[in-house]
Parts: sequence; C-alpha cells; structure tokens
Amino acid sequence: QVNFVESGGGWVQPGGSLRLSCAASKNMFITSAANPFPTGWYRQAPGKQRELVASINSDGETYYAEAVKGRFTISRDKIKRMFLQMTDLKPEDTALYYCAEVHAHFNNWGQGTQVTVSS
Repeated sequence: QVNFVESGGGWVQPGGSLRLSCAASKNMFITSAANPFPTGWYRQAPGKQRELVASINSDGETYYAEAVKGRFTISRDKIKRMFLQMTDLKPEDTALYYCAEVHAHFNNWGQGTQVTVSS
C-alpha cells in the first residue's frame, strides 16, 4: 500500500495562504493503471471526524468540499507529488491535513501536516 509524506503546513493569519505538498512512496501518477483511485487531501480538526477536503483523479477531475470551494486548489504532478493551494484561510480551516487514496479501505495514514489559522 502506498505511503504519503505531507509537508507545508504552518501558522497563518486569517485571509492568508499556504501550499501543502505530499509525496507518495511510489511513482503512482505516471499512468492511470498505477493509480486507479483518486487521491486527495483530508483534514481532521480537534474533536471532529476526518473529512475529505479535495480530490483529483487520473483524468484530472477534481472534487472539493463545499467549505473550501473557490479557496482551495488541488493538483498533482505526473510522477508522485500532490499539492493543495489554500487561499483566504479561515480559523475553521485549522486542522491536521493528510494525503490519501480516496477509497474505503485506505488506512495507511501518515503524520499529516498541521495548519493553524489564527490572529
């Protein structure tokens, strides 16, 4: 099963921007056969369940949670890196952000990268 290493988190004031990155343990974006599932960014805030924030599939089709539409942009390269550009950040975006394959059986969660939005 693929592993991901996330980076790029930090502290930012409301209205600020951050760009998160993650690297997969294999070159899974080279072909659609190597990546049959969408990949995405999840987040988990203290006391809340983990939620899917954005995903992208091998055709480049994207999904965004309603709370982040228009503010976050997911992308990935053709090898093994995925990105989340976050703008106009709000305090409610504060959470630990993870990369994952988007399917019910994925359970190989990494360390995540912490995003804190506060003044």
